[in-house]
Amino acid sequence: MKVLLQRCRNASVTVDGQVTGKIDLGYVLLVGITATDSEKEINYLVDKIAGLRLYEDDEGKMNHSIVEVGGSILSVSQFTLYADTRKGRRPSFIEAARPEIAKPLWELFNAKLRDKGFTVETGVFGAMMDVTLTNDGPVTIMLEA
Repeated sequence: MKVLLQRCRNASVTVDGQVTGKIDLGYVLLVGITATDSEKEINYLVDKIAGLRLYEDDEGKMNHSIVEVGGSILSVSQFTLYADTRKGRRPSFIEAARPEIAKPLWELFNAKLRDKGFTVETGVFGAMMDVTLTNDGPVTIMLEA
């Protein structure tokens, strides 16, 4: 499982002209899932995301977590995180989980973030989405389990 985390000042996702998720301060999470992922990987990443200290203190050091700053999360399923571009010019997505596996795991991931007390907004699984964000910093971190 991979999560590309982007610290943001605000973000939204739109599907077919309708906003399906919108946050202010927080994280945009692009979530990639493989067929071998399970609740174990989800638990690890949820705990990691909740505990990461990516917000600056008064001295400009990253010492505060998203919990401490009261941030929200915008979660977007993103199978293209598992693109393999080593051969040819067209990416292979063979490592990405099929939708019938990925969707329930993504939904469990979002539920576990909510269980931690986060407001979690989402895109629509499998849809073409327009994601807009103001990347804060920019701070962008790849997390893997």
